[in-house]
Amino acid sequence: MIRKKYSEMNNMTNNQDSKFQSYIKRAWVIYALITIALIVILVLFVAQDNEERFFFTIMPAAAAYVFRPTNRYLGKLIFKFTGVSQPSENE
Repeated sequence: MIRKKYSEMNNMTNNQDSKFQSYIKRAWVIYALITIALIVILVLFVAQDNEERFFFTIMPAAAAYVFRPTNRYLGKLIFKFTGVSQPSENE
């Protein structure tokens, strides 16, 4: 009986962790796609010569890397929108 409860609780925890990891991956994919879309818009519609095209290709990617959100911030947003909390670090 006790073993069954522990097993059910462990499965629920693993399910919660896998959901959170799935949402983290989705958040990073969305972040990357937004960055790529910004680069495409800048290169196609804003840049006027080859030098600006090169600049608008490199700099948004560098800025997106420098100002990337932390996992703590993404965890808070995931919890806010989905209700799935970040797994504890002491496992």
